[in-house]
Amino acid sequence: MAKSEKGYQFIEHTADIGVKAFGDDLKELFINSAGGMFAIIVDLSKVELKESIEIECEANNIEELLVDWLGELLYHFNTKEFLAKEFEIRQLEKNCLKAKVKGEKFDVKRHFLKSEIKGVTYHNLKVEKKNNFWQTEVIFDV
Repeated sequence: MAKSEKGYQFIEHTADIGVKAFGDDLKELFINSAGGMFAIIVDLSKVELKESIEIECEANNIEELLVDWLGELLYHFNTKEFLAKEFEIRQLEKNCLKAKVKGEKFDVKRHFLKSEIKGVTYHNLKVEKKNNFWQTEVIFDV
């Protein structure tokens, strides 16, 4: 499958929704996975870069790190209504990630929620390199 312009594509999955993300390296893959997740939640063109948060994650392997990264971003959305739009991964190793994320708080006057994501799943999750770029499929519980 060819790499998409946005770095991700939506995939249908029974009662859930997913993202197939791509990247020239692991940082780009993690950024595109996060962008795809927030594109499921809200129209990203309406999100402004008004504030930033720091994210740190640790895990046993790269798949767990991806789930923890997305889960942490989802946690900030669910608890602080923070809509993330721009992602700067400062450090990414097989078990550690540090990032700065820019966006803004959800504003009912400007943002329309497209879908509610309850969680990030491990269903068929794998991070792999194919044809000189990285790819993954992440299924979200909606």
